[in-house]
Amino acid sequence: MLITVAVLFAALLVSRRVGLLPLESPSVFAQSPATAAITQAAPPAQSPTSVPSPSSTNPAAGNTAGQAGAASPRSTVVLDPGHGGTDPGARGTGGIRESEVVMDFAAQTKTALESLGFQVLLTRQGNENPSFDDRSAIANAQRGAVFVTLHVASTGLPGTVRVYVMSDLPGANDTTGLIPWERAQAPFLPLSRRFGDLVQSFLSQRFKGSPRNAQVAAVRQLRTTAAPAIAVEVSSVAVDDRGQLDRMAPGVADAIARGASAFRPSYVVATNPGERP
Repeated sequence: MLITVAVLFAALLVSRRVGLLPLESPSVFAQSPATAAITQAAPPAQSPTSVPSPSSTNPAAGNTAGQAGAASPRSTVVLDPGHGGTDPGARGTGGIRESEVVMDFAAQTKTALESLGFQVLLTRQGNENPSFDDRSAIANAQRGAVFVTLHVASTGLPGTVRVYVMSDLPGANDTTGLIPWERAQAPFLPLSRRFGDLVQSFLSQRFKGSPRNAQVAAVRQLRTTAAPAIAVEVSSVAVDDRGQLDRMAPGVADAIARGASAFRPSYVVATNPGERP
């Protein structure tokens, strides 16, 4: 159930002070070799306040990619199984818990993505409940990752799946080159919508009754993510048999993986000459 209310840089030193996270231009999609082994970023020591503006870090990345070197073949997807710990998420009358179901969906999605060459990071490994900021920080710490948060609805036509992208956020005119943490998603909205539409297109082919395009909503988890970011919500915990949801997992995983693969060419990072990809 989507909750609509509500780092690697110098050994995490900056993020622990004011939440400034390394961020490339939104025309990149690859991980830094230094972060390849990370499965979970350290949580910020205090609530972060801002992130660097993409335009201030590498404004010409999209125009100079061919000059800088070959694009890195490795790409990163941060998968966020929603809820967890003391927050079970949506619950069905038959005892189905959203927080448990999405872990299984995440495992299958991870496998599907890895089969296409993606590096996959999980925001949680078990029954814990990282904060919204902790989850965003994992994506924000990567060089050019995309972010997918997984949920199961309490309503909706069973057997359908919807993709959500963040609604419009006001931009920031900060001469320091920083954007507020609470509006970190703003520069990435066009890319998020493209990514969301691609994934939703594959889902609609697989699950009858699903929309053809991504929907717009004020999803709290997406707002603070400085990367192309989408929420995928499966319907629903109201089914009598959890097996109905479990049987959807391979199709959802395949659609996310195919969508990420289709999106990858429009979001690539150049490897500088002499730099290991």
